[in-house]
Amino acid sequence: MNAGLGGAADIIGILLSTILVAAILIWVERRLLAVWQDRLGPNRVGPLGLLQVAADMIKMFFKEDWIPPFADKLVFVLAPTIVFITMLTGFAVIPFAPGVGIIDFNFGLLYFLALTSLAVYSVVLAGYASNNKYSLLGSLRAAAQTVSYEVFMGISIMGVVMLAGTFNLREIVEAQRDGWFILPQFAGFVVFLVAAIAESRRTPFDLPEAEQELIAGFHTEYSGMKFGMFFVGEYLGITLTSAMIVTLFFGGWLGPWLPPLVWFCLKTAVGILFFILVRGSLPRPRYDQLMSFGWKVMLPVALLNLLVTGAVALSSA
Repeated sequence: MNAGLGGAADIIGILLSTILVAAILIWVERRLLAVWQDRLGPNRVGPLGLLQVAADMIKMFFKEDWIPPFADKLVFVLAPTIVFITMLTGFAVIPFAPGVGIIDFNFGLLYFLALTSLAVYSVVLAGYASNNKYSLLGSLRAAAQTVSYEVFMGISIMGVVMLAGTFNLREIVEAQRDGWFILPQFAGFVVFLVAAIAESRRTPFDLPEAEQELIAGFHTEYSGMKFGMFFVGEYLGITLTSAMIVTLFFGGWLGPWLPPLVWFCLKTAVGILFFILVRGSLPRPRYDQLMSFGWKVMLPVALLNLLVTGAVALSSA
C-alpha cells in the first residue's frame, strides 16, 4: 500500500469531484443527445441550460417523497443508497495520477469487481421492497443480467492481469509504458465494454426498466430524492466504468506533454461520451436476445482471448 495516498485533501477532492461530474453529466447527456437527434435540449434555465441540473435538484428536493403503504419501508429506503455508496466507494482504488488517489490496493481490480457485483443488490431490493409486479420483474431481469455479464467481465480482464502480472491498478498502468493494452487485448476490451454497458443497465441494455414493457421497472414506485439517488448512481457508474476502462486498456494517466491528471480526465471524458453516444444510437434488444448474446457470443470470445493470451505469455516466458 502506498502511504502517500489517501490524504484528507485527496479524499474530499475526489469525492466532491465525482459527485459534481455525475451531476454535470445529466446536462451533458441531454445536450449531446439533443445535438445528435437534431433538437434543442435544455436551453432555458441559465446560459446554454447549465442551471437545468440545479432546477432538477430543487424539484426533487421539494417533490413528495412517497413510500407506498404496501411496500417494505426499511428495504425500500435502503435500496437506492446501496448503488450510490457502492459506486462512490469504487473510486477509492482508481489511480488518477502518480501520487493522486485514495488508496493503493494490491487487489484493487478484485475490489472493483466486488463492488460492481454488490451494486445489483440495490436494484433487486428496490424491486422486491416495492411489492409491485412490474418492479419485481425488472429486479429479476437485473439480477440475471448482472450475474451473467459479470462473468464475462471478469474473464475479459484476466488477459490484462496476465500481461501486467498483477491486480494492482497502478502497476497495471505502469506496465503500459511500452504500449497500451488495447492493442494486444482488443477482444478483451470489446467484451469488457459490452459487459460494462450491460452491468450499468444503460441503453440499449436497460431491460430492467424497459418502459414499454415494465412501466419503469425496478424504480416504478420511487419518487423524490430516492429516485434521484438511482439517477446519480447511474452516472457515477458510467464515470467509474470509464475510468476503469482507461486504467486497464488505455494507459491510465500516461501520455505526452500534458500533466498526467489531465490525460486521465480527458481519456475518461471520451469514455463517458461514448456511453452517451451508444444510448442515442442503438435500439433495445429483446431480453432473450440479450441473454443469448452473452452466453453464446461473449463467453466464447472471452475464453478464447484468455487462452490465446495465456499461450502467448507462456511461449514468451
